[in-house]
Amino acid sequence: MADKQVKALAGPAERGGVGINFRWLSTVVVLTLLAIGLGGGFGLLMISNIEKMVLAKHQAAAEANKTTTSPYSGDISLKRVAPVVTNLGGSQSDWVRIESSIVFKNTTTKNPDVLAAETRQDLLAYLRTVSVAQIQGPSGLLHLREDLNERVRLRSKGDIQELILETLVVQ
Repeated sequence: MADKQVKALAGPAERGGVGINFRWLSTVVVLTLLAIGLGGGFGLLMISNIEKMVLAKHQAAAEANKTTTSPYSGDISLKRVAPVVTNLGGSQSDWVRIESSIVFKNTTTKNPDVLAAETRQDLLAYLRTVSVAQIQGPSGLLHLREDLNERVRLRSKGDIQELILETLVVQ
């Protein structure tokens, strides 16, 4: 009987620690599997919600693009501007030739020939301030186009909607 009392008071290692170690290990494994399952489920839930939001955003953008109207609708006309040939700023040997057209509103423009001549004059003045380095490459051409469009809109007080560059030759 004394042996039984001694075993009852003994520590876990002396009582057969294999059972307790197995319970501890199985608890850790179950909790780990539970954490993996919950984390994976939460991740899948988040991914599906994000996919739904992105899909809804793309559909809304597509709907908005369908309803936009052309900026060239209404009472507009196209008028060719006489070619502009001039040397570029800071150089006597670099020349540029631009052929362009203007898109303007018929209702507000009284004399399109005068508007085209003023636009040509403004193009000539601007091109004399530009260097070859400023108009090189696609980004240079884009900046030139934006600058010229802004200038002709300001010159015409909004009558010209756009300046269309048809030909640009630099030599």
